[in-house]
Amino acid sequence: MSGFGGRLHAAMTERGRLCVGIDPHAALLEEWGLDATAAGARDFGLRVVDAAAGRVAVVKPQVAFFEQYGSAGFAALEDVLRAAREAGLLVIADAKRGDIGSTMDAYAQAWLAPGSPLEADAVTVSPYLGPDSLRGTIAHAVRGGKGVFVLAATSNPEALGLQSAEVTVVDAERGQTVADWVASHAGAANRFGVVEGDALGPVGFVVGATIDRDELGLRTETLGGAPILAPGFGAQGARLADLDRLFGALAPQVLASASRSILGAGPDGLVAAIDAHNAELQENRRG
Repeated sequence: MSGFGGRLHAAMTERGRLCVGIDPHAALLEEWGLDATAAGARDFGLRVVDAAAGRVAVVKPQVAFFEQYGSAGFAALEDVLRAAREAGLLVIADAKRGDIGSTMDAYAQAWLAPGSPLEADAVTVSPYLGPDSLRGTIAHAVRGGKGVFVLAATSNPEALGLQSAEVTVVDAERGQTVADWVASHAGAANRFGVVEGDALGPVGFVVGATIDRDELGLRTETLGGAPILAPGFGAQGARLADLDRLFGALAPQVLASASRSILGAGPDGLVAAIDAHNAELQENRRG
């Protein structure tokens, strides 16, 4: 049985490297003619799932846009997660959870445990309480055939100072940056957690398409064998047609995430927008 990395690689091979974000923020709900309520977010999410099914490998609901409505929002998110997985889509819950010990274990149960109401195929996590704080979550993911995406080099400009800072802890290499140290630690699980025959490991990284990896000291070899979730395409400025140029040898591992540039097309334009993004990715492969 394949692990998460194997399933993701197979899905990307079959349906391409586009990941569609599901971000029902208030302005979009209004544009779509929906109320800024849990019911509106649910309707929004289900429409995106319907449009994405069979056209892309992965969808990525942004948890916060559902969470803001309290228990009704979580119920709406449960419906969207379930519908997406039943439609054959891989689902990354964009929750960016980060804590220590038993708290992270509970988050892992919430987002990765089979049968959980919030079950997803992978979840985004923050390593900034120290990468060892993720050990239990990663172990849980590996055992259950699930995945995690660790924030390594995010696309927001203000993160540069932190992520490019030199690490001074004992086990860091001389001159190693926070971004590279985090990825080295978390990615170690890919050396033992990969199911035989899988092209990718269960631990992936969030690496912005608009950042300079050299400036952050994030080495290509550190990211080897890891799925890469790359925000920054579309509305944030990176072009899907440039994916191979931007990521070089890492490009086959990259899942290109786009949200606003697709969702802004409205409910009647979703399919055409997804098709156009897929066509641009094909242009990248020809380039």
